[in-house]
Amino acid sequence: MLTKLLHASLLVADLGRARAFYEGVLGLTPSPSRPEMGFPGVWYEVGGAQVHLLCLPNPDPVTGRPAHGGRDRHTAFAVADWEGLKTALDAVGLAYTLSRSGRRALFVRDPDGNALELVEAA
Repeated sequence: MLTKLLHASLLVADLGRARAFYEGVLGLTPSPSRPEMGFPGVWYEVGGAQVHLLCLPNPDPVTGRPAHGGRDRHTAFAVADWEGLKTALDAVGLAYTLSRSGRRALFVRDPDGNALELVEAA
């Protein structure tokens, strides 16, 4: 039986560009726990889980994906300062869509088209 999520892996084409988004916009800090794996990447600690960015060829098309990330596969994160996050996204001109459920959540895509759901923490 499953008991908890340990990590989510996201494919990225340009690690520097991806790090600028995940670190510069979302405020994540790289984890020193990533071993040498034979390809570039970075791990981030988020709560009790991790996000792994893997710099590998992406088999998925970026074009043709739904405009609203909630209609695509996505990874969801709790956000402590939801209004501050919106301000940060607006400041760098990143497009996002608000959750259609009415809760304080938004969907944004990283530079490689990976959809992220960012939900106000309870």
